Amino acid sequence: MWIYEKKLQYPAYVEKTDITMAKYLMTQYGGPDSELSAGIRYLNQRYTMPTDEAKAILTDIGTEELAHWEIIGTLIYKLLKGVPVKILEQEGLGSHYTQHGRALYPADASGVPWTASYIQALADPIADLHEDLAAEQKARATYENLINLTSDRGVIDTLSFLREREIVHFQRFGEALRIVTQYLEQKKCC
Repeated sequence: MWIYEKKLQYPAYVEKTDITMAKYLMTQYGGPDSELSAGIRYLNQRYTMPTDEAKAILTDIGTEELAHWEIIGTLIYKLLKGVPVKILEQEGLGSHYTQHGRALYPADASGVPWTASYIQALADPIADLHEDLAAEQKARATYENLINLTSDRGVIDTLSFLREREIVHFQRFGEALRIVTQYLEQKKCC
């Protein structure tokens, strides 16, 4: 299933360290609507999709969301790279440093750890696809908010790419919903 290229899907440039922005980006790393949550949600839901096309769409998007998670992790790491421990502590990351050092850890912007309760799978393809459509819109809105919170051109460029991909995912989930709806209607008729 996996072919891994040792490069990011899109470059993650930063102009300088920025602890505040790194903390904001944590919402997309380990929050309820994070790239991690999206990737696991879609890869989990694909098993109960009734058509091969819908399964393929969820597999494609779920895989890409994990690539986006890697990009977000890289941005956070670069925004914090080389920041002295004393400054991390002053900026509210002392607890994180105590537990994880400089490692990334999936948690939201408030430090709440990621949990599997963030994802849903009902085995109702219509309900699951509507949830996925909503998740993509929330991700798009979150990226717009994050872009408004930084002046770093590298971060803005990367977040703009991710924002555009969420729009494409929304469109593809719309396509999956149409395919599944038609399939279920045909099944009722026969």
